[in-house]
Amino acid sequence: MSYSIERITELIQATRNGAIPAEIDWLLTDSRSLCYPAKTLFFALKSQRNNGNKYIKELFKKGVRNFVVEELPDPSLAQKANFLIVDSTLAALQLLTKKHRQQFETPVIGIAGSNGKTIVKEWLYQLLYESKHITRSPRSYNSQIGVPLSVWHMDEDTELSIFEAGISQVGEMNVLEEIIKPTIGIFTNLSGAHQENFSSLQQKCLEKLLLFKDCDTIIYNSDNELISDCIAKSLFSSREIAWSTEDTEKPLYIQSIEKKEESTLIQYRYLQLDYSYEIPFIDDASIENSIHCLAVCLYLMVRPEIIAERMAHLEQITMRMEVKEGKNGCTLINDTYNSDLVSLDIALDFLYRRALSNKLKPTLIISDLFETGQSSQLLYKEVAQYAHLRGVECLIGIGKEISENKRCFSMESYFFPNTESFLASDLCKTLSNQIILIKGAHNSHFEQITEQLELKVHETILSIDLDAVVKNLNHYRGMLQPKTDVICMVKASAYGAGPYEVAKTLQEEQVNVLAVAVADEGVELRNAGITCPIIIMNPELSAFNTMFKHQLEPEIYSFYLLKAFIKAANKSGITNFPVHIKLDTGMHRLGFSLDEIPKLIQLLSTQSSVFPLSIFSHFAGSDNPALDTYTRGQIACFEKGSTMIQNAFRFQIKRHICNTAGIERFPEAHYDAVRIGIGLYGIDPITNKTLNNVLTLETTILEIKNLTAEETVGYGREGVLQKDSRIAAIPIGYADGLNRHLGNRKGYCLVNGREAPYVGNICMDVCMIDVTDIDCKEGDRAIIFGEQLPVSKLSNWLTTIPYEIFTNISRRVKRIYYHG
Repeated sequence: MSYSIERITELIQATRNGAIPAEIDWLLTDSRSLCYPAKTLFFALKSQRNNGNKYIKELFKKGVRNFVVEELPDPSLAQKANFLIVDSTLAALQLLTKKHRQQFETPVIGIAGSNGKTIVKEWLYQLLYESKHITRSPRSYNSQIGVPLSVWHMDEDTELSIFEAGISQVGEMNVLEEIIKPTIGIFTNLSGAHQENFSSLQQKCLEKLLLFKDCDTIIYNSDNELISDCIAKSLFSSREIAWSTEDTEKPLYIQSIEKKEESTLIQYRYLQLDYSYEIPFIDDASIENSIHCLAVCLYLMVRPEIIAERMAHLEQITMRMEVKEGKNGCTLINDTYNSDLVSLDIALDFLYRRALSNKLKPTLIISDLFETGQSSQLLYKEVAQYAHLRGVECLIGIGKEISENKRCFSMESYFFPNTESFLASDLCKTLSNQIILIKGAHNSHFEQITEQLELKVHETILSIDLDAVVKNLNHYRGMLQPKTDVICMVKASAYGAGPYEVAKTLQEEQVNVLAVAVADEGVELRNAGITCPIIIMNPELSAFNTMFKHQLEPEIYSFYLLKAFIKAANKSGITNFPVHIKLDTGMHRLGFSLDEIPKLIQLLSTQSSVFPLSIFSHFAGSDNPALDTYTRGQIACFEKGSTMIQNAFRFQIKRHICNTAGIERFPEAHYDAVRIGIGLYGIDPITNKTLNNVLTLETTILEIKNLTAEETVGYGREGVLQKDSRIAAIPIGYADGLNRHLGNRKGYCLVNGREAPYVGNICMDVCMIDVTDIDCKEGDRAIIFGEQLPVSKLSNWLTTIPYEIFTNISRRVKRIYYHG
């Protein structure tokens, strides 16, 4: 839907500066996602660390002429664009979408809860899209910004909307409820995750339930006593579809749940009649999610036989884009999670940003889209426009409808009637040096394309959750003053996570500086398109010219290194190259001592080849309260030494001493910048607990043997069995980074959620685990560490630290990156 700029001004109660005629289709909060400048309204959101006003000039150059601001920017632009001035840009965004929502009387489903929101939303789409035109939240857009952007997509063709709502503190849900105004509410479940801003589980439950205060009906599991009690206290006037596996009097009674080998049969009673359906999953979470979906379908009067037919074909939801290494120098972005215009635009934006940073050809493989309410010709013209504006150079269309509309696409393009014909084609076999977005609908079976194009290196996979990296970054940013710079450590291949995707994500989050160990790591990042400042923590004498060429800024910790670097800069005709001066305040590893500072100042003052951009030091024990006196002594020493250097120069020299633990424990020492290391990767160095899990190492059961009690397992016959046992072999060993000391039942992995001890000595490429009491088969996954089995458990078993576990993961282990 389009709105005139005059109408938007009225709706958000803004003061308008400028008189440019405009029709608005798109709302933008992230300048990097600009697609349609002429019809875009940019909200210059303010946060503690950022101000959207600083992106207005750049957006103006790209053609944007409509802005919502809290104060006017550069006066030179004031008469060349429309500036809608409001007290709060976030509140204006929320108000506009609230008014937009009020125009529609079609059913709206609102989903709240601790887990399962996105799964329930996507399964409802799978169950209902054939009969209704559905608008839904893209991915997990459930925040104070994400919900308004989701609701904006409602239009005249919308017959049903499905929106998630997520909160992290008291007071947020009231805002989201006013925007979504659900008529049907689903409360998925309740857990203690992200509990820190709530006084109790009951308080969190009551806050989440505020989404449903004006619903016509609310759906929930009445077997959960806390949820039932909170709903009773909320005094909702809405009808309840409270389902239960225990209470036969509930409107939806689940009579039985029968788990089979690869599916689950669920029998239920609704309105005194008995029915059943089967889903292709056996885990408890999927069963619960399917029952929520069942209740919605029954409420919407979908016939039970149709529900059963569609439930049998529910597909697993991969809720995040996966970035994988492909064959022939390709990079794959796997996004077969859903296929519609909104999710396509988000995925193309991700492709566009990644393609900007490397020399690979941007390619889109796309299936027929499931969109109703417009002709297929108009639909694929819009798809073509999306692809063109996002820089797609090659398009591969798979499906009957997209093939019939191939004239819509002006770029290099190829079309196939189905996935099988593409896989059999020469084109599939010859794709090379491309960054490929694979975007397919549920029934297009595009997982076969990913399987065909993926470089298969190893059955063992390290999964890296990039969204968790961002959450961890923001966890520590929340402890800082807005003016404090953030230096992110991506050395040692980003602590084993793989440097480029992590660095790219951090650069997009506008961190100030990245830091690596050696120059080669910095060059790798530069070649991959990383442009932000990079510090080299261990500069080699042989790499000076490399640092000059790639603008890599060295740490300087000795006179020998400083003089050599100045000499190399003079020889290359370089002046004013930034360096970072390290002081030894008590770590006694590297750095200038206090008594060397006068001589250091003298040397720096009598040359022009380099200049000190920052002065820093390193804590020896900031994570240990027993060493706090020593740490405060280090702070005092750093204060004295850095002040001496700063007083010798007229320009500002930034100072930093805090590492991850120091950020939390010594806020008085934040200075101008802090360095975040292990915390980025999900480990709190103070407690060793997981913040937001970033890395998951998993593998696959190759074979299962039935052995008798008198037999042994592995080298040296050290795997002695105490009883008849089922022993599984998994393809991971010490060459992959699995420490040999975990063998002989010193540690375990998880198979289907159960502990499977390592039996016998761990070999180079394989190890054996005891699965005697575990329901599992060949091909099942084994979790080495991750969300369910924290890496800190392994480090405790090995009397080491998580750093060592992460950084020892071999490069031959395939990395897969996820993005929300």
